[in-house]
Amino acid sequence: MIDSTRANSIRRGADGRATEPAAPGHPADQPLRRFVLANRAWLGTLAVFAAMMAIFIVANPRVFSNWDLYASVLTTLPVALFLTAPLVYIVTAAEIDLSFPATMGFAAWVFALVVQAGYDPFLGIAAAIITGMALGLVVGTLVVYANLSSLIATLGMNFMLRGLILIITQSKSIALETLGQSWAYKIFSSPVFGVPAQILWALAFVAFCALLYNRHRFGVQVHVVGDNPDSANEMGVDVNRVRVKAFVFMGIGAALAGVFSTMINFTWWPTSGDGYLLPVLASVFVGGTPTWGGIGTVVGGSIGALIVSFIQTGVVGAGLSGFYVQFFNGLIIILSLLGHRWNQIRYR
Repeated sequence: MIDSTRANSIRRGADGRATEPAAPGHPADQPLRRFVLANRAWLGTLAVFAAMMAIFIVANPRVFSNWDLYASVLTTLPVALFLTAPLVYIVTAAEIDLSFPATMGFAAWVFALVVQAGYDPFLGIAAAIITGMALGLVVGTLVVYANLSSLIATLGMNFMLRGLILIITQSKSIALETLGQSWAYKIFSSPVFGVPAQILWALAFVAFCALLYNRHRFGVQVHVVGDNPDSANEMGVDVNRVRVKAFVFMGIGAALAGVFSTMINFTWWPTSGDGYLLPVLASVFVGGTPTWGGIGTVVGGSIGALIVSFIQTGVVGAGLSGFYVQFFNGLIIILSLLGHRWNQIRYR
C-alpha cells in the first residue's frame, strides 16, 4: 500500500499519468534556474551589453568613468525606448512597421503647432497622441483590412507622410522658445538629481509595455495571433482587431517619441524621426525578438536600444574614428542574432 504522505505528493503529468515529484534538489526546482530559463532571451542581450561596456571601459577608463558621457546617452535614449517597446508588439504579431519614423515626425509637428499657437503644452501632448493613434489606425486598416503587405504598406506610408510634411512646411523648422518655461517641460524633461527626467518616464513606459505584454490579455492575444492566427481565431480572438490595436499602440509610442524629441531640442525639424528607422529595428532584433512572430521580449528590446545607443558613443570614446561606428553596429547585430539563434530552440 502506498504511504498516504507519498500518495498526496504524487503529481499528474500532461498525459494524465501519475508522476513522482522532482527531488527537492533537482535543478528545475531552483528559483534562480527557473528565472534564467524563463528570461534567457533578454538576459543574453544584457550579457552582450555588459561585455561591450567592459571592452569600452578597458579601452579608455578615463572617458567611461565620466558621468557626463552617460548623461548625454540617457538624454536621447528615451526616444528610442518609446519606439522600440511598442514595435516588439508589431513584430510579435508577425507584422512589421516602417512608418513609425514619419508618424513620430507628424505627431511632433502637431505638438509643435499647438505650442507655437500659444496653447498649453499638455494640450499639445494630447493632440500628438491622438494624431499618433489616428495614423496607427490608418496604417493598421491598410495592412489588415485592405490585406496589404505590412512591409510595403508601411514603407509607402512613411514616404507619403514625410512628403506631406515637407510639402506643407516647405522644410522649415519650428522653434519653441517658451517651451522651457512650461510645466510640461519641467515635469517631463528637467533633470532630477542630475538624471534626465525623460529617461525615468521612458523606463516607466517600458515597464508598462512589459506588464501589458506578459500579464495582460492583450499581450497574450498578440502572442497567439503571431504564433498561429488560425488557432487564435478558433479560440475566439478577433485576429484583425488585435493586429490593428498593435499598430495603434505603435502610433502612441511614436507620438511620445516625437514629443520628447521636440522637448529635448526645443525645436521641431521636418526630418524628425528619420534617423531612428534602422537603429530601432536593430534594437528589437538584437533584444531577442525573432522575425517570425509569436514570441518576443520588451525588456530585451529596451536593452537592445541601450546597446545601439552606446555603440557610437563608445566607439568614439574608446579613441577610434567615427568610420568604425557602422562596422561595430553590424558586428554587434550579427553576433547578437547568432547568439539568439543558438538559444532559440531552448527558450521558444
